[in-house]
Amino acid sequence: MVVASSFMGDARIATVGVEEEFHILDLASRRLVPRAPAILERVAKECFTAELLTSVVESNSRPCTDLADLRGSLLQLRRELVVAGEPLGLGPASAGTVPLVDRDAPEISRYPRYQRMLTDYQLLAREQAICGAQVHVEVADRELAIAVAARVALWLPTLLAVSASSPYWQGADSGYASVRTLVWQRWPTAGVTGPFRTAAEYDQVVADLITSGVISDPGMVYFDVRPSAHLPTVELRVCDACPDVDTVILVAGLFRALVRRAALAVGAGAPAPPWRTELLRAAAWRAARSGIEGDLVDVAAAVPVPARDLLYRLVDEVRAELEHAGDWELIHNLARRAVGRGSAAARQRRAFARRGRLTDVADLILAETRQAADAVAA
Repeated sequence: MVVASSFMGDARIATVGVEEEFHILDLASRRLVPRAPAILERVAKECFTAELLTSVVESNSRPCTDLADLRGSLLQLRRELVVAGEPLGLGPASAGTVPLVDRDAPEISRYPRYQRMLTDYQLLAREQAICGAQVHVEVADRELAIAVAARVALWLPTLLAVSASSPYWQGADSGYASVRTLVWQRWPTAGVTGPFRTAAEYDQVVADLITSGVISDPGMVYFDVRPSAHLPTVELRVCDACPDVDTVILVAGLFRALVRRAALAVGAGAPAPPWRTELLRAAAWRAARSGIEGDLVDVAAAVPVPARDLLYRLVDEVRAELEHAGDWELIHNLARRAVGRGSAAARQRRAFARRGRLTDVADLILAETRQAADAVAA
């Protein structure tokens, strides 16, 4: 993904881009299969990349200022994957996890970096049959990215809850809305961190992690929010991959609004709101456990709050920033739709409850992923 400009003044609308990861399923068995290389041979090299496992493909949207354009970019990329996979009997499935995974099916990609990760991390690397969605929002520089990251952190669990799409793990209901989060957070650098004061402090921590031998490069810093390792952006990394593109747009619109609000506060010299890393980590766990169907944690007040109320509060709090980008009506409506329709995790459980078949869950994920893609051809 290329960012059009690194400058974000008060009047400009920052660009936003999304990286989506997709499981590759066999359309007959609905099982995860290591066939991503076959898909990658049939799609645009500049828009898709391999991942750690040969059962996953990542797409990279173009940077957009208009959320409608971003939606169109994501739909086109999904359509390209569907078209590439169909003749091979394969389909992309956008969700944090998929229900039907043979224990010996995940294979590590043959790229040297990924083979080194297998050597270093063993079981942890082999069990990464998960997919996420990362959102990049343009910022002026790394110093601002660091300051923004500390200010938006309070709302990351809410964005995770909105995206939750992974209730099933290795053929069983995990009891979580986002079991992907539990699998992902086993990486030594994944999850919540305390706030960094400067880009130099952040860079020193990254350098120390590399020197320690625990990670091999800056790209392996998997903090929930971070300055991008290769783009002039602040990057959200907490979310599940989402079957429904409109959920991705909801998260992207809210995150961009949070980034703008934080950047303006930094420019005005306003103090950052205090928060405890321990409580934020607990709030992330609660979001993974309950999604938007239960309570979340109001980190500032340290009290449980119904998820729908916290989501609606977030939308209201960033109304000025949403209006600045022309996003208010869209995000307001998408938030209501998300609550009314239920999370992807809840929809998957409803699909299973009808007949008790995990293939029905896989079919739902495939259908929702394809439905979005088919909208391009309609």
